[in-house]
Amino acid sequence: MSDLQQGCSPSECGTKPACAGCSHNHNQAAETAEKEPPKVRKVIGVVSGKGGVGKSLVSGELAVMLSRMGYRVGVLDADITGPSIPRMFGIHDKALGDGEHIFPAETEKGIEVMSINLMLENDDAPVIWRGPVIGAVKQFWEDVAWGELDVMVIDMPPGTGDVPLTVFQSIPLDGVVVVSTPQDLVGMIVRKAVNMANMMNIPVLGLVENMSYVLCPDCGKKIDVFGESHVAETAAEFGVPVLALFIILGMLMGSDGIFGIEFS
Repeated sequence: MSDLQQGCSPSECGTKPACAGCSHNHNQAAETAEKEPPKVRKVIGVVSGKGGVGKSLVSGELAVMLSRMGYRVGVLDADITGPSIPRMFGIHDKALGDGEHIFPAETEKGIEVMSINLMLENDDAPVIWRGPVIGAVKQFWEDVAWGELDVMVIDMPPGTGDVPLTVFQSIPLDGVVVVSTPQDLVGMIVRKAVNMANMMNIPVLGLVENMSYVLCPDCGKKIDVFGESHVAETAAEFGVPVLALFIILGMLMGSDGIFGIEFS
């Protein structure tokens, strides 16, 4: 009955333009079944309850740290509308493909990277996206010719809405790292991110606080620029560790801050 309602017979299934996206498209189902998942041992998502807290910075630093420990690492930039991973790694070459696979870019130290910015003609062009963002993220997961990796770090879309939720459901995450900053409002948002991960039964590996404090370049005094940190209390509330504090070293008026990491 369903084939008649679609206006086609079983022998025609998957052969017409109107078949694209049809739940009865047997050929499409077969193509999906033939795709093998990437050969990745562990997948770690870096999440935040809101944008602007330094999630991409933490993703990049985590990837570099794991690479220095001898692991084979890849970074999937799933923040489609705010991609910054390629520039962070100094990657300017565009992604190439052979019609079947997309080949990830590679950093000087051998970290594999895939981002929507590697497919834009101009790095500064806005990503004006209409339609399901998850389609691009799934393509980066399924259609990119990733090598055999020990760890895949995924820079997740910010927030706790439909897009990160769908990523949680579509990619087999082994755990997430939640990024925060010291502001009280961000603390509330962090709780939302942790609660969403718990609802999806995805382990929270720990919290990272970015821009935790500034060290005065003259006297070394600790300055809580964004207020007193409450990350330890939030971590204790959920029974997860504080993995690291990203601190600002030598920040001077008119110059970029130099970041350091204080491990817990």
